Amino acid sequence: MNGCGNRFVIFDAREAAFRPAAEDVRRIAKASNNADQVIAMEPSEAGDVFMRIWNADGSEVEACGNATRCVARLLFDEGATGDVTIATAAGLLEARPALGDEVTVDMGEPKLAWEDIPLAEKMDTRGVDVKIGPIDNPILSRPACVNMGNPHAVFFVEDIGAHDIPAVGPLVEGHMLFPEGVNVGFAQVLDRDRVRLRVWERGAGLTLACGTGACAALVAGVRLNRCDREARMALDGGELTIHWDDATGHVFMTGPVAFDGTGQL
Repeated sequence: MNGCGNRFVIFDAREAAFRPAAEDVRRIAKASNNADQVIAMEPSEAGDVFMRIWNADGSEVEACGNATRCVARLLFDEGATGDVTIATAAGLLEARPALGDEVTVDMGEPKLAWEDIPLAEKMDTRGVDVKIGPIDNPILSRPACVNMGNPHAVFFVEDIGAHDIPAVGPLVEGHMLFPEGVNVGFAQVLDRDRVRLRVWERGAGLTLACGTGACAALVAGVRLNRCDREARMALDGGELTIHWDDATGHVFMTGPVAFDGTGQL
């Protein structure tokens, strides 16, 4: 399946355990049109299903917004009505059907404290001390940081096409300030309710879309007064609507999902 082009191989492991080694994950992802993540749907006492997530490099991660929408769609197609609850390593997420084939996921409250990102040292997460390029004239600097179940650093740029993301992304992903690594967003604000976004994902590289990255970019933009609390996020693979609710503090993500094929391993 894919969500805005963010590609997943999803295994139904509710009746038979599926715990692949890192090498198996890498092989599966490569053989499946270079999928960004491998997902396992497992039994859960806390929710309707537990979603286990591996990046294409074989590392297990906590959260994936686009994959959550895909798993929710599978549950709806099995007959689930109303909200479904998907347990993840980052906590419980609720999803509901939206217009057409779109799905809305309550991604919960963003974590904004430096120790929750986490950062290696205390600093204001609205602009952390990361510079790319010459120290006295950096190409990029002071990304805003948000944890949406996984860590994100978001650079706001004037022209997203002017940056070599495959070159810059790994430098920030492995920066010493981020002890657990970080997803790296590049956001160009087109209007207060529309943002162009590309994301270098930790352990996966440059993807066509990143749901948690879109949520993080919206939250960062609001904190810096660059955009409204609801905006359309234009990613390489499609668009997501992100809404940071003022009353609850929760971030809601709405977007499409699509089936690419089915099979057995």
